[in-house]
Amino acid sequence: MANSVNLYTIGFTKKTAKNFFELLKQSGVTRVIDTRLNNVSQLAGFAKKADLEYFLKTIGNIDYIHRIDLAPSKDILDEYKKQKGDWETYETKFLDLLEKRQIEKKVDPELIENACLLCSEAKPHHCHRRLVAEYLNRHWGNIQIHHL
Repeated sequence: MANSVNLYTIGFTKKTAKNFFELLKQSGVTRVIDTRLNNVSQLAGFAKKADLEYFLKTIGNIDYIHRIDLAPSKDILDEYKKQKGDWETYETKFLDLLEKRQIEKKVDPELIENACLLCSEAKPHHCHRRLVAEYLNRHWGNIQIHHL
């Protein structure tokens, strides 16, 4: 696949619903790919699965899918979040997990064209959505990554 693919990433924390949905609409995103392990938490506010799916479709005619294979495992996440692990260890373990799962073979490039990887982190620096996007780009070499 020689043509370049646009892939966006976004986190919902520290954003108002208005800001979140406007960013998605203005960027031309056609699908949100939820990469969270837990997408029904009360802490998610407007980004809980059923609500988010409804808002995306109603506000921006944006499709929603949840891809658990793009989320960290519970043990990797707990070690980083609950046990205050360091980012480098988390990143290494998560990238190893993506490699084991062979997501580059399981994700159709058409699925991510004009799609947006979603997780909770406000910024992409210490976030697994950035790692997923960069991992796919390393394997495919044709992804333009845009952080919203």
